Amino acid sequence: MTIDWNAFTPYTALGGGVLIGLASAWLILMNGRIAGISGILGGLLDQTPGDRRWRAAFILGLLAGPAVWGLFYALPPIEIRATAPVLIAAGLLVGIGTRYAAGCTSGHGVCGLSRLSPRSLAATLAFMGGGFATVYVVRHLLGA
Repeated sequence: MTIDWNAFTPYTALGGGVLIGLASAWLILMNGRIAGISGILGGLLDQTPGDRRWRAAFILGLLAGPAVWGLFYALPPIEIRATAPVLIAAGLLVGIGTRYAAGCTSGHGVCGLSRLSPRSLAATLAFMGGGFATVYVVRHLLGA
């Protein structure tokens, strides 16, 4: 295994992590809501009155972040090494897993673990274990 030192960016990663933590803490303290992206997006697509404005602002902020970053720094090139059917299947599996786990990685991994939720710990262990197993199978058993 080698480390690509040119792509090693601990300060920007730390800054991003701090921003995610601050944003999720602000949302739960000021709005009483968990910063789980799937729940926020799902609620935006529902016809729940009175809840749409903050959800739309949150999603727009997620989309605007890379655009603002791109004004000051070069964005990394987008490189997709999968076919359209594989991407569709992956998206469906993530969506199904999100529904079964009653939340996504951001809701369970960031917000749930910080609240010491046993359900979030189980969900986080499950999706991290699934990710590790997938990488092992794809890289070492399938040789991709």
